[in-house]
Amino acid sequence: MSDREGLIFRSDYLGDTAAWRALAGLLEDTFDIDVTIMDRLGGPDPTTVPFGWFDETGACIANISAFSMPLVINGAFVRAAGLQSGAVRPSHRGRGLYRNVMEAAIDHCDAEGVEAILLLTDTPDLYGRYGFRTLAQHHFTGPAPTGGTAGQVRRLDMANDADITLLRRLLKARRPVSDRFAPLRQLEMFLFNASLMPDLRLDLIEENTVIAWQAGLDGSLDLMDIVGAQIPSLADIVASLKIEAASVTVRFAPDHLAWDGEAVLDEGEMALMLRSAKDLRPEHPFALPPMAEF
Repeated sequence: MSDREGLIFRSDYLGDTAAWRALAGLLEDTFDIDVTIMDRLGGPDPTTVPFGWFDETGACIANISAFSMPLVINGAFVRAAGLQSGAVRPSHRGRGLYRNVMEAAIDHCDAEGVEAILLLTDTPDLYGRYGFRTLAQHHFTGPAPTGGTAGQVRRLDMANDADITLLRRLLKARRPVSDRFAPLRQLEMFLFNASLMPDLRLDLIEENTVIAWQAGLDGSLDLMDIVGAQIPSLADIVASLKIEAASVTVRFAPDHLAWDGEAVLDEGEMALMLRSAKDLRPEHPFALPPMAEF
């Protein structure tokens, strides 16, 4: 096509340092996010397969990346993938480049036997043509439970390499935080998101479970995620963190917390969208944990 003269289509190029830096440049220019901080955290997800157009100078013009994201949905394992890092430089929009990389990524996922593909977007209308549909997400609120058993707690520091190593080990062996809907694997995105959230607190309970949380303006507990082979009750979490909170907000389905909160529909800017051959919509209110957002 004449409007693609001088451009080169590439895929699976994360192993090329120059191409990775070029992709990082596209994402920083588009979203003002420096993804190269992942280098210090152990590197990008090794399952990632990017699809992109590059110009003759080596600049990344358009990209979408697919990565493995196995899920639990309604208590069953689902072989799923996520799409992220979707962008096109303004100078090259309207030429079909994004449609091309999207179709290449979807074809790749289908060829790999992926049952479902997820993406997060603030422009959901753009993806209906590719078979994606929006899933409603909820957060859960209610009184803070009492009577829990406190465990020993230590605060982790994302600037400490030893703490990052510990987090990586726990993330590799974690239990899904919910049976309604949750990733089985989210190591790289958890670390990346944690590095971007200055108000996030990562508290290690009994050296085997990490609680990712924030404090509300009223002193309430805002629970973002839990990393561990076992999920403690919310009462034990509150007791361990020594929080005198009247209320709790949980940002994922609380079916493992021995606590019931009111499900409140989220109306944020970002929509979670799913493409699948069969209806995999969760049967009960749920949310993708913020630490797994991509």
